[in-house]
Amino acid sequence: MEQRKESESDFRIRAAEPAEYEVLGEITARAYLDDGLLDFGAGDPYLKTLRDVAGRAEGSEVLVAVDRAGAVLGGVAYVGAGSAWADLAGDGEAEFRMLAVAPGGRGRGVGGALVRACVERARADGCVRVRLSTQKAMLSAHRIYERLGFVRTPERDWAPYTELVLLTYCLEI
Repeated sequence: MEQRKESESDFRIRAAEPAEYEVLGEITARAYLDDGLLDFGAGDPYLKTLRDVAGRAEGSEVLVAVDRAGAVLGGVAYVGAGSAWADLAGDGEAEFRMLAVAPGGRGRGVGGALVRACVERARADGCVRVRLSTQKAMLSAHRIYERLGFVRTPERDWAPYTELVLLTYCLEI
């Protein structure tokens, strides 16, 4: 029997609803934990931030990918310049943060679709570029970014604390 690859027609991207914040927070926290991206594991203080989708929604636009049944497959925070959530974005720029996909959404194009939604949102906002920060270990995310035309901007790499250097990427739009 031929296996059918999932496509974007099997899910859609839209603004997150408050009732989905808790599940998206857990997807985000689990993605970072399960992929070994937190220096202090289950005791890492960043987990609180990852789970706080309601807090993110106050200063960003939280987008989700949902399947046909309405189950959340992943999400991302789209951030405009000047937002308290902006780490990199300056005038005429946007960024996205905390891209996470649940295990059941991986390999289905969910991550790429969420990134494209952020780029389209930035374009609609009149932005000229989209920036992002990523960890060295997020190799599958790097492949998505590069496939979509993002390029490394090592001159913008930064460290929120000594042990964690974040790589940066940029897309001119």
